[in-house]
Amino acid sequence: MRIIICDDQDIVRDGLELLLKLEKDMEIVGVAGDGAEAVEIAVRTKPDLVLMDLKMPVMNGVDATREIRNRCPGVKVLVLTTYGTDDWVLEALRAGASGYMLKDAAREQVVGAIRGTVGGKTFIDPSVAGKVLGELSGITKKSSAALTGKLTQREIEVLQLLAKGLNNDEISKQLFLSEGTVRNHIASIVAKLGVSDRTQAAVVAVQHGLG
Repeated sequence: MRIIICDDQDIVRDGLELLLKLEKDMEIVGVAGDGAEAVEIAVRTKPDLVLMDLKMPVMNGVDATREIRNRCPGVKVLVLTTYGTDDWVLEALRAGASGYMLKDAAREQVVGAIRGTVGGKTFIDPSVAGKVLGELSGITKKSSAALTGKLTQREIEVLQLLAKGLNNDEISKQLFLSEGTVRNHIASIVAKLGVSDRTQAAVVAVQHGLG
């Protein structure tokens, strides 16, 4: 996995670089101190994932995420944040980030989040996932009709649980489905809604009153 680290704090960048270099399946292809630098490196190197800080000089992480996703759609962005309920996190998700983790997360959690995100899964720090989705639910909602008209009844049920922050195992147990079936439903939902991943699907669901 080819990774870019973007953070304006030297100690954070150095710590993450040291941590990830211990993983045999990870390669650091660039280190950036602001969003503009991260965009330049991402366009040049086409990494699998960018670890993105939010509040930085020159260009913040939200704008950098949007620019990277526009110019390099195949590149995943995993947000690094200090406060999980910060409005910036919500903006980053809307800009195309595949998920976020807190900077004080354990090493195993960081590595797992990176591997999962590169593999197409979504990582939302479980300690604050409910709060973030709760913040999204406060946004003026759009009509749900346009959304539900695209989905089967079972897909709507899966999407509603996805928007509540449940993972595949929890959804499968609640709906009495296998995890494989849940994964297939989520893949279909993502395709029908024209979004990049399950995080974006959850955001759209909450905005349409399904969360």
